[in-house]
Amino acid sequence: MTSNETSTPGRRPATARTTSRDVARAAGVSQATVSLVLGDKWRGRVSPAKAEAVRTAARELGYRPNLAARSLRMGRTRTALLVVPALTTEFFARVYTGAARVAADHGFGVVLYPSPEGIGPARDPFASAAATLDGVIASSMAAEALTPLRDADLPLVMLDSDPDDDRATATVNLDIADGIRQLTRHLTALGHRRITHLAADVDSWTFELRARAVTEALEHTPGTLLRRQPAAFGVDAGLHAAHAALTAPGPRPTALLCDDDIIAAGACKAVRRLGLRVPEDVSVTGIDDLALALAVEPELTTVRLPAEEFGESGMRALMSVLDGHPAEAPTLPVELITRGSTAPAADAP
Repeated sequence: MTSNETSTPGRRPATARTTSRDVARAAGVSQATVSLVLGDKWRGRVSPAKAEAVRTAARELGYRPNLAARSLRMGRTRTALLVVPALTTEFFARVYTGAARVAADHGFGVVLYPSPEGIGPARDPFASAAATLDGVIASSMAAEALTPLRDADLPLVMLDSDPDDDRATATVNLDIADGIRQLTRHLTALGHRRITHLAADVDSWTFELRARAVTEALEHTPGTLLRRQPAAFGVDAGLHAAHAALTAPGPRPTALLCDDDIIAAGACKAVRRLGLRVPEDVSVTGIDDLALALAVEPELTTVRLPAEEFGESGMRALMSVLDGHPAEAPTLPVELITRGSTAPAADAP
Protein backbone atom coordinates (compact mmCIF):
# COMPACT_ATOMS: atom_id res chain seq x y z
CA MET A 1 0.00 0.00 0.00
CA THR A 2 1.38 3.40 -0.93
CA SER A 3 1.53 6.19 1.59
CA ASN A 4 -1.60 7.95 0.28
CA GLU A 5 -3.81 4.83 0.33
CA THR A 6 -5.99 4.11 3.31
CA SER A 7 -7.90 1.06 4.42
CA THR A 8 -10.95 0.91 6.63
CA PRO A 9 -10.87 -2.01 9.07
CA GLY A 10 -13.62 -4.56 8.42
CA ARG A 11 -14.36 -3.35 4.90
CA ARG A 12 -13.28 -5.03 1.68
CA PRO A 13 -11.42 -2.90 -0.90
CA ALA A 14 -13.81 -1.48 -3.47
CA THR A 15 -12.10 -3.43 -6.24
CA ALA A 16 -12.45 -6.81 -4.52
CA ARG A 17 -15.25 -9.11 -5.64
CA THR A 18 -17.74 -10.02 -2.96
CA THR A 19 -17.91 -13.78 -2.49
CA SER A 20 -20.39 -16.17 -0.92
CA ARG A 21 -17.95 -16.46 1.99
CA ASP A 22 -18.38 -12.72 2.65
CA VAL A 23 -22.16 -13.12 2.62
CA ALA A 24 -21.94 -16.11 4.98
CA ARG A 25 -19.73 -14.15 7.39
CA ALA A 26 -22.04 -11.12 7.35
CA ALA A 27 -25.15 -13.25 7.90
CA GLY A 28 -23.53 -15.46 10.51
CA VAL A 29 -24.19 -18.68 8.59
CA SER A 30 -22.25 -21.26 6.57
CA GLN A 31 -21.47 -21.00 2.87
CA ALA A 32 -23.68 -24.03 2.33
CA THR A 33 -26.59 -22.10 3.84
CA VAL A 34 -25.87 -19.16 1.54
CA SER A 35 -25.93 -21.53 -1.45
CA LEU A 36 -29.24 -23.06 -0.35
CA VAL A 37 -30.91 -19.69 0.21
CA LEU A 38 -29.69 -17.96 -2.96
CA GLY A 39 -30.48 -21.11 -4.93
CA ASP A 40 -33.99 -21.04 -3.41
CA LYS A 41 -33.59 -24.55 -1.98
CA TRP A 42 -33.72 -23.52 1.68
CA ARG A 43 -37.32 -24.34 2.59
CA GLY A 44 -37.40 -27.07 5.20
CA ARG A 45 -33.63 -26.89 5.59
CA VAL A 46 -32.98 -23.30 6.74
CA SER A 47 -35.13 -21.17 9.06
CA PRO A 48 -36.99 -18.21 7.50
CA ALA A 49 -35.05 -15.82 9.77
CA LYS A 50 -31.68 -17.12 8.53
CA ALA A 51 -32.88 -17.07 4.93
CA GLU A 52 -33.87 -13.42 5.26
CA ALA A 53 -30.51 -12.64 6.92
CA VAL A 54 -28.70 -14.16 3.93
CA ARG A 55 -30.78 -12.23 1.39
CA THR A 56 -30.28 -8.98 3.30
CA ALA A 57 -26.51 -9.52 3.53
CA ALA A 58 -26.32 -10.33 -0.18
CA ARG A 59 -28.17 -7.13 -1.09
CA GLU A 60 -26.15 -4.93 1.25
CA LEU A 61 -22.83 -6.37 0.01
CA GLY A 62 -23.92 -6.19 -3.62
CA TYR A 63 -23.25 -9.90 -4.01
CA ARG A 64 -24.12 -11.44 -7.36
CA PRO A 65 -23.67 -15.19 -7.94
CA ASN A 66 -21.63 -16.39 -10.91
CA LEU A 67 -24.67 -16.63 -13.14
CA ALA A 68 -22.80 -17.91 -16.17
CA ALA A 69 -21.47 -20.91 -14.26
CA ARG A 70 -24.80 -21.50 -12.53
CA SER A 71 -26.70 -21.32 -15.81
CA LEU A 72 -24.46 -23.95 -17.36
CA ARG A 73 -24.87 -26.13 -14.27
CA MET A 74 -28.66 -25.77 -14.05
CA GLY A 75 -29.53 -25.40 -17.75
CA ARG A 76 -31.21 -22.02 -17.21
CA THR A 77 -30.84 -18.53 -18.59
CA ARG A 78 -31.77 -17.01 -15.18
CA THR A 79 -34.00 -14.51 -17.00
CA ALA A 80 -37.74 -13.84 -16.67
CA LEU A 81 -39.91 -11.68 -18.90
CA LEU A 82 -42.47 -9.32 -17.33
CA VAL A 83 -45.13 -8.26 -19.83
CA VAL A 84 -47.24 -5.27 -18.83
CA PRO A 85 -49.32 -2.59 -20.54
CA ALA A 86 -47.49 0.53 -21.66
CA LEU A 87 -45.98 2.18 -18.59
CA THR A 88 -48.32 5.15 -18.44
CA THR A 89 -48.88 4.87 -14.68
CA GLU A 90 -46.74 4.08 -11.69
CA PHE A 91 -48.74 0.94 -10.85
CA PHE A 92 -46.85 -1.39 -13.19
CA ALA A 93 -43.56 0.28 -12.35
CA ARG A 94 -44.21 -0.76 -8.75
CA VAL A 95 -45.18 -4.28 -9.90
CA TYR A 96 -41.80 -4.45 -11.64
CA THR A 97 -40.01 -3.24 -8.50
CA GLY A 98 -41.51 -6.06 -6.45
CA ALA A 99 -40.86 -8.70 -9.10
CA ALA A 100 -37.26 -7.59 -9.62
CA ARG A 101 -36.57 -7.66 -5.87
CA VAL A 102 -37.60 -11.32 -5.58
CA ALA A 103 -35.83 -12.20 -8.83
CA ALA A 104 -32.58 -10.70 -7.54
CA ASP A 105 -32.83 -12.81 -4.40
CA HIS A 106 -32.88 -15.87 -6.68
CA GLY A 107 -30.07 -14.68 -8.96
CA PHE A 108 -32.49 -13.88 -11.79
CA GLY A 109 -32.74 -10.88 -14.06
CA VAL A 110 -36.04 -9.40 -15.27
CA VAL A 111 -36.68 -8.07 -18.76
CA LEU A 112 -39.54 -5.57 -18.74
CA TYR A 113 -41.62 -5.61 -21.91
CA PRO A 114 -44.42 -3.04 -22.22
CA SER A 115 -47.03 -4.12 -24.75
CA PRO A 116 -47.34 -1.51 -27.53
CA GLU A 117 -50.34 0.79 -27.15
CA GLY A 118 -51.05 -0.75 -23.75
CA ILE A 119 -52.91 -3.77 -25.14
CA GLY A 120 -52.89 -5.86 -28.28
CA PRO A 121 -50.43 -8.13 -30.08
CA ALA A 122 -46.71 -7.51 -30.19
CA ARG A 123 -43.77 -9.13 -31.91
CA ASP A 124 -41.59 -11.59 -30.05
CA PRO A 125 -38.92 -9.31 -28.53
CA PHE A 126 -36.37 -12.13 -28.85
CA ALA A 127 -35.05 -14.15 -31.74
CA SER A 128 -35.94 -17.23 -29.72
CA ALA A 129 -37.86 -16.75 -26.48
CA ALA A 130 -37.38 -20.37 -25.46
CA ALA A 131 -33.60 -20.02 -25.68
CA THR A 132 -33.52 -16.61 -24.01
CA LEU A 133 -36.01 -16.92 -21.15
CA ASP A 134 -36.88 -19.26 -18.31
CA GLY A 135 -40.43 -18.00 -17.80
CA VAL A 136 -42.96 -15.22 -18.28
CA ILE A 137 -45.11 -13.12 -15.94
CA ALA A 138 -47.85 -11.13 -17.64
CA SER A 139 -50.74 -8.84 -16.84
CA SER A 140 -54.09 -9.87 -18.25
CA MET A 141 -54.30 -6.39 -19.79
CA ALA A 142 -51.35 -7.32 -22.02
CA ALA A 143 -52.43 -10.90 -22.68
CA GLU A 144 -52.52 -10.52 -26.47
CA ALA A 145 -48.84 -9.58 -26.44
CA LEU A 146 -48.15 -13.18 -25.41
CA THR A 147 -49.34 -14.65 -28.72
CA PRO A 148 -45.86 -14.83 -30.29
CA LEU A 149 -44.53 -16.53 -27.14
CA ARG A 150 -47.03 -19.40 -27.11
CA ASP A 151 -44.87 -21.78 -29.11
CA ALA A 152 -41.96 -21.29 -26.71
CA ASP A 153 -43.83 -23.44 -24.14
CA LEU A 154 -42.49 -21.41 -21.23
CA PRO A 155 -43.97 -21.35 -17.71
CA LEU A 156 -46.51 -18.51 -17.60
CA VAL A 157 -47.74 -16.73 -14.47
CA MET A 158 -50.70 -14.44 -15.14
CA LEU A 159 -51.45 -11.40 -12.99
CA ASP A 160 -54.98 -10.12 -12.44
CA SER A 161 -56.39 -12.78 -14.70
CA ASP A 162 -59.06 -15.46 -14.97
CA PRO A 163 -57.98 -18.29 -12.63
CA ASP A 164 -59.61 -20.78 -15.02
CA ASP A 165 -57.43 -19.65 -17.95
CA ASP A 166 -55.71 -22.87 -19.05
CA ARG A 167 -52.93 -20.91 -20.76
CA ALA A 168 -51.46 -20.01 -17.37
CA THR A 169 -49.20 -22.21 -15.27
CA ALA A 170 -50.31 -20.16 -12.25
CA THR A 171 -52.43 -17.08 -11.57
CA VAL A 172 -51.92 -14.37 -8.95
CA ASN A 173 -54.82 -12.00 -8.37
CA LEU A 174 -55.83 -8.93 -6.41
CA ASP A 175 -59.20 -9.09 -4.66
CA ILE A 176 -60.66 -6.48 -6.99
CA ALA A 177 -64.22 -7.71 -6.46
CA ASP A 178 -63.91 -7.04 -2.73
CA GLY A 179 -62.48 -3.61 -3.48
CA ILE A 180 -65.56 -2.84 -5.57
CA ARG A 181 -67.80 -4.06 -2.76
CA GLN A 182 -65.99 -1.80 -0.30
CA LEU A 183 -66.44 1.19 -2.63
CA THR A 184 -70.14 0.56 -3.24
CA ARG A 185 -70.85 0.03 0.47
CA HIS A 186 -69.07 3.30 1.18
CA LEU A 187 -71.13 5.19 -1.40
CA THR A 188 -74.48 3.67 -0.46
CA ALA A 189 -73.81 4.30 3.24
CA LEU A 190 -73.41 7.97 2.29
CA GLY A 191 -76.87 7.87 0.72
CA HIS A 192 -75.85 7.65 -2.94
CA ARG A 193 -78.41 5.90 -5.10
CA ARG A 194 -77.67 7.38 -8.56
CA ILE A 195 -74.22 5.99 -9.37
CA THR A 196 -72.49 5.94 -12.74
CA HIS A 197 -69.65 3.50 -13.30
CA LEU A 198 -66.94 5.04 -15.52
CA ALA A 199 -65.80 1.68 -16.88
CA ALA A 200 -62.43 1.23 -18.56
CA ASP A 201 -63.06 0.59 -22.25
CA VAL A 202 -60.65 -2.36 -22.37
CA ASP A 203 -61.41 -5.96 -23.26
CA SER A 204 -59.79 -7.54 -20.22
CA TRP A 205 -60.84 -10.01 -17.54
CA THR A 206 -60.11 -7.61 -14.70
CA PHE A 207 -62.41 -4.89 -16.06
CA GLU A 208 -65.16 -7.37 -16.88
CA LEU A 209 -64.88 -8.51 -13.25
CA ARG A 210 -65.18 -4.93 -12.00
CA ALA A 211 -68.32 -4.32 -14.06
CA ARG A 212 -69.95 -7.49 -12.75
CA ALA A 213 -68.93 -6.68 -9.19
CA VAL A 214 -70.48 -3.18 -9.35
CA THR A 215 -73.75 -4.60 -10.68
CA GLU A 216 -73.88 -7.39 -8.10
CA ALA A 217 -72.97 -5.10 -5.21
CA LEU A 218 -75.78 -2.66 -6.00
CA GLU A 219 -78.57 -4.98 -7.13
CA HIS A 220 -79.81 -5.55 -3.58
CA THR A 221 -79.79 -1.85 -2.62
CA PRO A 222 -83.33 -0.49 -3.01
CA GLY A 223 -83.81 2.56 -5.22
CA THR A 224 -80.38 2.39 -6.85
CA LEU A 225 -79.97 3.67 -10.41
CA LEU A 226 -76.74 2.31 -11.90
CA ARG A 227 -75.51 3.50 -15.26
CA ARG A 228 -72.30 2.63 -17.08
CA GLN A 229 -70.21 4.99 -19.20
CA PRO A 230 -67.18 3.61 -21.09
CA ALA A 231 -63.93 5.51 -20.65
CA ALA A 232 -60.52 5.12 -22.25
CA PHE A 233 -57.48 5.49 -20.03
CA GLY A 234 -56.23 9.02 -19.50
CA VAL A 235 -57.24 12.21 -17.74
CA ASP A 236 -58.82 13.71 -20.87
CA ALA A 237 -60.72 10.49 -21.56
CA GLY A 238 -62.00 10.50 -17.98
CA LEU A 239 -63.06 14.12 -18.35
CA HIS A 240 -65.06 13.43 -21.52
CA ALA A 241 -66.66 10.28 -20.11
CA ALA A 242 -67.66 12.06 -16.90
CA HIS A 243 -69.03 15.02 -18.85
CA ALA A 244 -71.18 12.65 -20.90
CA ALA A 245 -72.41 10.93 -17.74
CA LEU A 246 -73.23 14.17 -15.94
CA THR A 247 -75.07 15.74 -18.89
CA ALA A 248 -76.98 12.66 -20.04
CA PRO A 249 -80.80 12.83 -20.05
CA GLY A 250 -82.44 11.96 -16.77
CA PRO A 251 -81.46 12.61 -13.16
CA ARG A 252 -77.80 13.49 -12.68
CA PRO A 253 -75.67 10.90 -10.88
CA THR A 254 -74.56 11.85 -7.39
CA ALA A 255 -71.47 9.60 -7.54
CA LEU A 256 -68.98 8.54 -10.21
CA LEU A 257 -67.28 5.22 -9.53
CA CYS A 258 -64.16 5.12 -11.75
CA ASP A 259 -62.12 2.08 -12.79
CA ASP A 260 -58.83 3.79 -11.96
CA ASP A 261 -57.40 6.95 -10.40
CA ILE A 262 -56.45 8.53 -13.73
CA ILE A 263 -60.01 8.32 -15.05
CA ALA A 264 -61.15 9.68 -11.67
CA ALA A 265 -58.81 12.69 -11.98
CA GLY A 266 -60.45 13.53 -15.30
CA ALA A 267 -63.87 13.06 -13.73
CA CYS A 268 -63.03 15.62 -11.04
CA LYS A 269 -62.10 18.12 -13.76
CA ALA A 270 -65.40 17.49 -15.56
CA VAL A 271 -67.39 18.13 -12.39
CA ARG A 272 -65.70 21.49 -11.84
CA ARG A 273 -66.03 22.56 -15.49
CA LEU A 274 -69.77 22.04 -15.23
CA GLY A 275 -69.86 24.46 -12.28
CA LEU A 276 -70.39 21.64 -9.78
CA ARG A 277 -68.39 20.70 -6.69
CA VAL A 278 -66.57 17.58 -5.55
CA PRO A 279 -67.86 16.13 -3.25
CA GLU A 280 -70.80 18.40 -2.35
CA ASP A 281 -72.59 17.84 -5.68
CA VAL A 282 -70.84 14.74 -7.03
CA SER A 283 -68.67 12.22 -5.19
CA VAL A 284 -65.82 10.62 -7.16
CA THR A 285 -63.90 7.42 -6.44
CA GLY A 286 -60.93 5.68 -8.08
CA ILE A 287 -58.95 2.46 -7.87
CA ASP A 288 -55.15 1.97 -7.48
CA ASP A 289 -54.14 4.68 -4.95
CA LEU A 290 -51.51 6.22 -7.20
CA ALA A 291 -49.56 9.32 -6.19
CA LEU A 292 -52.12 11.17 -8.33
CA ALA A 293 -54.81 10.35 -5.75
CA LEU A 294 -53.10 12.78 -3.36
CA ALA A 295 -52.32 15.37 -6.06
CA VAL A 296 -55.95 16.12 -6.94
CA GLU A 297 -58.04 18.44 -4.78
CA PRO A 298 -59.92 17.21 -2.86
CA GLU A 299 -57.82 14.10 -2.40
CA LEU A 300 -59.31 10.98 -3.92
CA THR A 301 -61.20 8.21 -2.20
CA THR A 302 -59.83 5.05 -3.80
CA VAL A 303 -58.93 1.39 -3.35
CA ARG A 304 -55.29 0.76 -2.55
CA LEU A 305 -53.80 -2.09 -4.56
CA PRO A 306 -50.55 -3.60 -3.17
CA ALA A 307 -48.58 -3.28 -6.42
CA GLU A 308 -45.11 -4.26 -5.15
CA GLU A 309 -46.47 -7.24 -3.24
CA PHE A 310 -48.34 -8.19 -6.42
CA GLY A 311 -45.09 -8.30 -8.38
CA GLU A 312 -43.33 -10.18 -5.58
CA SER A 313 -46.07 -12.84 -5.47
CA GLY A 314 -45.98 -13.28 -9.24
CA MET A 315 -42.22 -13.79 -9.24
CA ARG A 316 -42.36 -16.19 -6.28
CA ALA A 317 -44.95 -18.25 -8.15
CA LEU A 318 -42.67 -18.41 -11.19
CA MET A 319 -39.66 -19.39 -9.08
CA SER A 320 -41.69 -22.20 -7.49
CA VAL A 321 -42.71 -23.54 -10.89
CA LEU A 322 -39.12 -23.44 -12.15
CA ASP A 323 -38.00 -25.38 -9.10
CA GLY A 324 -40.62 -28.04 -9.72
CA HIS A 325 -42.88 -27.07 -6.83
CA PRO A 326 -46.61 -26.24 -6.93
CA ALA A 327 -47.03 -22.50 -7.31
CA GLU A 328 -48.98 -20.61 -4.70
CA ALA A 329 -51.81 -18.68 -6.33
CA PRO A 330 -52.77 -16.09 -3.75
CA THR A 331 -55.51 -13.50 -3.99
CA LEU A 332 -54.07 -10.40 -2.34
CA PRO A 333 -56.34 -8.22 -0.17
CA VAL A 334 -57.03 -4.61 -1.11
CA GLU A 335 -57.98 -1.65 1.08
CA LEU A 336 -60.50 1.17 0.82
CA ILE A 337 -58.87 4.57 1.45
CA THR A 338 -61.45 7.26 2.18
CA ARG A 339 -60.51 10.88 1.51
CA GLY A 340 -62.18 14.15 0.64
CA SER A 341 -63.68 13.30 -2.76
CA THR A 342 -66.68 11.52 -1.24
CA ALA A 343 -69.41 12.91 1.03
CA PRO A 344 -73.11 12.30 1.74
CA ALA A 345 -75.34 12.66 -1.31
CA ALA A 346 -77.04 16.05 -1.45
CA ASP A 347 -80.44 14.39 -1.69
CA ALA A 348 -79.76 11.64 0.85
CA PRO A 349 -82.62 11.03 3.29
